[in-house]
Amino acid sequence: MQRCLELARLGAGYTAPNPMVGAVLVHEGRIIGEGYHQLYGKAHAEVNCLAAIKEEDIPLMQSATMYVSLEPCAHFGKTPPCADLIIAKKIPRVVVGCRDPFPEVDGKGIEKLRAAGVEVEVGVLEKECIALNRRFFTFHTRRRPYIVLKWAQSANGKIAGGDGDRVLISNEYSNRLVHKWRSEEAAILVGTNTALSDDPALTVRLWTGPDPVRLVIDKELRLPESLRVFDGRVRTIVFNTVREESAGNLVYYRLSKEESLIPQIVNALYELKIQSVLVEGGAQLLQSFIEEGYWDEARVITNNELEISGGLAGPVLKNARPHAVETLLSDTIRYYDHPLY
Repeated sequence: MQRCLELARLGAGYTAPNPMVGAVLVHEGRIIGEGYHQLYGKAHAEVNCLAAIKEEDIPLMQSATMYVSLEPCAHFGKTPPCADLIIAKKIPRVVVGCRDPFPEVDGKGIEKLRAAGVEVEVGVLEKECIALNRRFFTFHTRRRPYIVLKWAQSANGKIAGGDGDRVLISNEYSNRLVHKWRSEEAAILVGTNTALSDDPALTVRLWTGPDPVRLVIDKELRLPESLRVFDGRVRTIVFNTVREESAGNLVYYRLSKEESLIPQIVNALYELKIQSVLVEGGAQLLQSFIEEGYWDEARVITNNELEISGGLAGPVLKNARPHAVETLLSDTIRYYDHPLY
C-alpha cells in the first residue's frame, strides 16, 4: 500500500477533479504490475496496473492480490468501472486503502467486488490514503474546496514596504517551490490590491506542471485590462458585484454586495467544481479567510535575513497547528494545519 501511495503522488496536479490513485498487483510477494492515475479523463490506476503486466505473468493474475489506495470505481464516468475490470480479470483478492467519498462510488465498488466473490480488505494505511487525497475528500464531504494560505514575510513579520510597496522577500529557491505549489492546486486567488500593485501572472513558470485557474477579486471592476491576469493565456475568473459574463478564458462571476465575501467565493468554487485553491494575498484577503475559518493549510515563508522598517504587517494565524518546518538558505518555511480539519 505504501508503494500505491508513492505511485499515486506522481499524478499530483494532473488528476483533478479526480483523486490521485496508485495500484499494485502482487503474486507471492512479487510485484507483477503497477500503475497510477496519470491524467484526468484517462485510464485509472487499476487499468494502468494491469496493462503493465508482462505477458509471461498474465496467468498469475488469477492468484494475485491487487492493492489500490482508493476504492475502485463502480460507475461509468470518463472511463468504464474499474471494479468490473477486476472482476473480469478474475483477480481473487483486493486490498483497499480507503473508501471513496464520491456519491457515485462510496462503497458501491467494494460491494460489487464482494458480490462477485472477490475477497476485499479495507482500511490499510487508511489515514495516509485519506491524507493523500484530502482535497478530494474535503470537496465531497464538506462541499467546499481545500484551501491553502500562503505568504512570504520578513524576519519582523512584514509582507510589503512602508507604502505597501512590493519587496522581494523570498529567495529564488523558495520562489521555485511556490511555483511547484501552484502546479498542485486547481486554482490560485489574489485580491484587488495584489493584482494591481504586483501585476502577477499567477502561472507556473519556475516548475513543470499545469497552470492553475486564476481567481481575482475585483468587486467594482476597477482593475485595468492591461494586467497580466487578463492576458487570456489561462482560464481566469473575476469575482465582482457588477456583472456576469463569459468570453473565452475570461469569466466574470457576480457576487452579492449584501453578503459576506469569503463564504460566497467558497460556495462559488464548489459550484464551479474547483477542488482546491492557493490563496496568495494580499494580507487583508488572507486575514479574512483566517477570521472566517475557511482554511485547511497555511504555508509561511520567512526571510530570516531581511527586516522591513515600517511596512505592512503579515496575517496572523489563529487555531493553527504546526505541521512541519524546512529551511532553504535564508528562508524558513513553516507549515500549519487547521486543527478543525
